Amino acid sequence: MPEHVSILQQIGLAILAVATVAWVVGLIRLVRVVAYAPPRPMGALPLGALPGQSRAPAVESVPLTADEQDAFAGLVRQFGRR
Repeated sequence: MPEHVSILQQIGLAILAVATVAWVVGLIRLVRVVAYAPPRPMGALPLGALPGQSRAPAVESVPLTADEQDAFAGLVRQFGRR
C-alpha cells in the first residue's frame, strides 16, 4: 500500500470488502432458495390477514334526468373533437 494511506483507511477498505463478500454470499443463497422453492398456488395469499373476496361487488347505477343526459352528451361531443 502507498505510504499516504492511513491505517483507518486500510481497515475501512477491509471492512467494506468483507461486507461485500458477505452480501454476495447471502444473495446467492437467497437466489438458490427462491429458485428451488415449490411454486405457490395462484389463489393463495402470502398475507393471512386479508380475507378472500366471496363475490363480485354489485354494479351501481343512478338514473339521470333529461338535462343531465343532454349535458353528458355535450361533454362527450366536446371530448370527441380533440
